[in-house]
Amino acid sequence: MRNRMPRLCFFLLALMFSIVIGCASSFEPRPPEEINFRERAQTQSDGKFRVTAAVLSADEAQAVFGFALYKKGIQPIWLEIENKDDEPTWFLPYSVDPDYFPPLEVTYPYHRTFDSRFNDQIDRYFLKQAMGMHLPPDSVRSGFVFTNLDLGTKNFNVDLVGEDNLPHTFTFFIPVPGLRSDHQDVDFDNLYAAAEMKPYNQDGFRKALKDLPCCVTNEDGTQQGAPINLVIVADGLDLLRVLIRSGWNETAAAQNDSSSKKTITDDIPPDMRYKPVAPLYYYGRQQDASFREPRVGSFERNKLRLWLSPMQVEGQEVWVGQVSRDYGGQASAKTDHKLDLDEVRSFLLQNLWYAQGIKKYGFVKGNGAEASISQPKTTFRGTTYISDGFRVVMWLSPETVPLADIEVVDWEIPPEK
Repeated sequence: MRNRMPRLCFFLLALMFSIVIGCASSFEPRPPEEINFRERAQTQSDGKFRVTAAVLSADEAQAVFGFALYKKGIQPIWLEIENKDDEPTWFLPYSVDPDYFPPLEVTYPYHRTFDSRFNDQIDRYFLKQAMGMHLPPDSVRSGFVFTNLDLGTKNFNVDLVGEDNLPHTFTFFIPVPGLRSDHQDVDFDNLYAAAEMKPYNQDGFRKALKDLPCCVTNEDGTQQGAPINLVIVADGLDLLRVLIRSGWNETAAAQNDSSSKKTITDDIPPDMRYKPVAPLYYYGRQQDASFREPRVGSFERNKLRLWLSPMQVEGQEVWVGQVSRDYGGQASAKTDHKLDLDEVRSFLLQNLWYAQGIKKYGFVKGNGAEASISQPKTTFRGTTYISDGFRVVMWLSPETVPLADIEVVDWEIPPEK
C-alpha cells in the first residue's frame, strides 16, 4: 500500500498537468480582420488627423478576444488613427473612458492556476491588440481600447495631443448592437400627417404651450397622471446626443407578449439603466422615447418620457415630456411621501446646462397642473406630487454652448417655494 501511494500521486499530478496543457489550446480568438465590425465604423478627420472608430458587439468581442467580455462589463472599441502631420502625436485613452481597462487587467480574471503558458498566451495577445499611445509622423496605427460597457448609443471622445500640446478632439456617437431601445420602434416620419403639423413663431409657440393639456393619462385617457413639466426644441438626433452626453441612458422596449424580441442579449448582464419605463399616455399614445439617469446607489432614479408633438418652431421639432423620480420603492411604503416635480425639472435643466447642451431656455405656465404642499395631487398610479405648474422650455444645441453664453427667454418666472 505504501508503494502504491507515491505512484498514485504521481499519476494524479500527471493527469492534472495533461489536462492543463490540453486546455491551453482552448484560447482560439479570430483575427479582427475576419469580423465585420468595421462595417459600422465612423470616420472623422481634420487637416492633421483621421480617426475611425467602431464599437464591438457582445458576439464580436467574444470572437476577437476569445472571452465573453460583455459579461465582465468590458466593451472593446476599435480605433484606427492616421497621423498626417510631420510631427509625432499621442493618443490619450483616458479621453475615451477615464476608467478604461489596461490589457493585463482585462486578462487577469481569465488566468488559470498552474498554467503560466496559457496566461502568457492571452496576456501577449491582448497587449498586441491594444491601441498604442504614440503615433509617429506620417503613420497609421490601429488597436483596441477596453472601456466600460454601455448599451444603446456609445458616446466617447478621442483626444490627440501633438508637440504643440494643443488637443484635437473627435466626438463619436455610435449605436451598439444588443439593445432594442423603445424609440427604435416608433415611425417618427409618419406620426403626423402634413396637415397636422403646426409651425409657430415664438409668441404663438408660447401660447400653444400654455394651452397644452396639463397631464399624462392612463391608456384609455380616463385617469390623470402627473403633469407635463418640460418642452424641448431640437431635432431628434440632436436631442438624443445631448441626452446621452448628459448621462441619460436609452431604455429597452417593453415586452408585451411572448413573441416580442429580446431587448438585451444573454451575453449582457442585467442593468437597471436600460430597464423599460412603464408607459404613460399623451397625444393618445404612450411615450415615444424613454430614458433613465442613474444615481448613486439604488435609492433614487430619474426617468424621462418624451413625445414628439405636431408643433414646429424656428423650423425645429418640438418634444413635450415629463421628468420624474423613483425613490427605490419607498414611495409605496410611506403613504405621506410627496414627489417634488419642480425639483426634478430643475435637475434636468441643470443637467443639460452643465453638459453645455442648451442654447436658451425659459418657463411657461401650464394648464391646471398646480399642486401645492398643502393640497398635493395623486396620480392614478398612487404617486402623490407637488408642482408649481410651470414647464421649462429648452432649445438644445448640437454644438457645445459655454455656460456664460446661454440665453434666458423672458417669458415667466416660477414662484419660489
